[in-house]
Amino acid sequence: MMGPVTTIEGRAIPLGMANVDTDVIIPAHWLKTITRDGLGQGAFESLRAVPGNVFDKPEYAAAPILIAGDNFGCGSSREHAAWALLDRGITAVIAPSFSDIFAGNAFKNGILAVALPQADIDRLLEVAQTDPISIDLDAQSVTTPFQDRFAFAIDPFRKQCLLEGLDEIGLTLASDAAISTHETMREQALPWLATPRREIA
Repeated sequence: MMGPVTTIEGRAIPLGMANVDTDVIIPAHWLKTITRDGLGQGAFESLRAVPGNVFDKPEYAAAPILIAGDNFGCGSSREHAAWALLDRGITAVIAPSFSDIFAGNAFKNGILAVALPQADIDRLLEVAQTDPISIDLDAQSVTTPFQDRFAFAIDPFRKQCLLEGLDEIGLTLASDAAISTHETMREQALPWLATPRREIA
């Protein structure tokens, strides 16, 4: 069960790269694992192999936000990409656009995907070099210490689920009373559906 997402603030990794696909986020050879734990070690492995890369700078060691370029999360449908980001401590990604499948996987795992125009991204990349950034989901805004304020849109259903920390299991459990009432009514109206099937000799 994921926790509620309300405000995310801290340093933001200024990646800025466009078309970051899921194989860059988590290479295929990491998909053999049977657990989500430890996937953060493989996150952005090819980029982190380059000396002086932004991910290994100490000021971004615990950064909860990633700022990327257009079309983030393109490529395959692997949910491991979202798991790897979470395991690395990244709970929000800001970019001009996202792959639909990645955005869905991010949402289901409690990662906030914020889409902003490129001009706003450029400003945030500049601020991220020296200062923290704050995302307020309820207000649907990204702010900086320099009075920058960028509004973003989000599907109301996804917003409510993130604010309440409800994944698909949580949503089902929240309707437990209604489900039980429906099952009782169905058994009364259609009792033969509840009758155990007879074994055929």
